[in-house]
Amino acid sequence: MKRLWAPWRMEYVGVSRAAPTGCVFCEALSGTDDRRSFVLCRRERAFLILNSYPYTPGHLMAVVNRHVGTLVDATTEEVGDAIDLVQFAVQILTAEYRAEGFNIGLNQGRVAGAGIADHLHVHVVPRWNGDTNFMPVLGEVRVIPEALDATYDRLRGRVVG
Repeated sequence: MKRLWAPWRMEYVGVSRAAPTGCVFCEALSGTDDRRSFVLCRRERAFLILNSYPYTPGHLMAVVNRHVGTLVDATTEEVGDAIDLVQFAVQILTAEYRAEGFNIGLNQGRVAGAGIADHLHVHVVPRWNGDTNFMPVLGEVRVIPEALDATYDRLRGRVVG
């Protein structure tokens, strides 16, 4: 058996995080500790949050504030605020991480790949040349080289700075 050593992960594994009982986005929006819920910024109709299960470091989501699951159910203003946050996310990720490209999109419905199908959100995934390696192909493992707390602190500095 081959082993992948990642001792820095013990800090994350050792943290007790209560499983959400409702919608993770609604709970993050109604919470008072943005750092704990990884909310980077709030707008009138949408907010920007780190993905807790990132594809790459800096994987963000622009989420409409109202609990709706489809583009048809969202207002033009809500979608507009979410897209404004997508643009902002691209700006801060380019500045902080020097991202070379982005995958941007939303998955509407479980069959389309939505992990959280009931609350509309847009993914912003920064990409770099050569950011994939053999781990996902051979080991079905994605290696994220930065802890979420560190990502939050780096990006939060761009939001308030």
